[in-house]
Amino acid sequence: MGIIVENVSKQFGSFQAVNRVNLEIKSGSLVALLGPSGSGKSTLLRLIAGLEMPDTGKIWLTGKDATNQSVQQRNIGFVFQHYALFKHMTVKQNIGFGLEIRKAAKAKIKSRVGELLDLVQLSGLGDRFPSQLSGGQRQRVALARALAVEPEVLLLDEPFGALDAKVRKDLRAWLRRLHDEVHVTTVFVTHDQEEAMEVSDEIVVMNKGNVEQTGTPAEIYDHPATAFVMSFIGPVNVLPSNSRIFQEHGFDSAHPEMFLRPQDVIVDTTPNGTTVPARVNRLIHLGWEIQVELSLDDGQMVTAHLSRERFDQLNLEPQQRVYVKPKDAKSFPLYYSI
Repeated sequence: MGIIVENVSKQFGSFQAVNRVNLEIKSGSLVALLGPSGSGKSTLLRLIAGLEMPDTGKIWLTGKDATNQSVQQRNIGFVFQHYALFKHMTVKQNIGFGLEIRKAAKAKIKSRVGELLDLVQLSGLGDRFPSQLSGGQRQRVALARALAVEPEVLLLDEPFGALDAKVRKDLRAWLRRLHDEVHVTTVFVTHDQEEAMEVSDEIVVMNKGNVEQTGTPAEIYDHPATAFVMSFIGPVNVLPSNSRIFQEHGFDSAHPEMFLRPQDVIVDTTPNGTTVPARVNRLIHLGWEIQVELSLDDGQMVTAHLSRERFDQLNLEPQQRVYVKPKDAKSFPLYYSI
């Protein structure tokens, strides 16, 4: 078994950080806790780690009730955003620190540190100090140190948040490969939707202390359960449901708003009976796709994403008259907020 969070709540003063959360994380999986600031994701991670105690509910780790266990008793590896490495220790000493505290044999420490240096691709750097490493390398050392004691669960609190975009992307791919090798049940906190979708087996979307939806990246993106999930995961146009773009194409909703992904906006240069006229305001080249900012005749603003191939076919220019229609759109009964 992995992790079970059962009806857990946590309040700080008048602020409800986590509100009666129920969650099951499968053994050996890599799960992202995703949400905006203040959604409760870091608090939930700290509750699993034992760094905070729940006001209500229970936490089960590998089939055992860990609610009242100390951090040390839970056999958890924890990696912080800012590494928390010991500056006066070498890479080898940092990685082996947990084993030394547990009074492991020197031969075992040396062997385990060597294995982990290979695993995190830092062989040959064991005698360096943290100040002699790049940010990405320091984060790998932090991960190796967490893995050294062979934890049953690995928790990562925004592990790549302090790194630049290129290093973050490289480390995301590396973390996925690392997980596939070690198969430790892993939970990581992030507010980066792309990071969550690229790395995780499952995503837990949190908002205002509640779990809005749990599912695979594909399920979360293609079948959002709430307006909040759809608005938070990926770009979206939010338009009145009575907008002409929906009426002309047969979309009917009892709810006041419709949610339309930019890639689901079909753009053409000639009308075909179900399209509505629009004008190109701006073209933004994003490399592999083109973002087209449009204004409809009713004053509504719509963003479309086109492949380079489709953009070249249309040969669009700013201020050009075009015709658009939705390929797909969704509506939800409850008002959303971020």
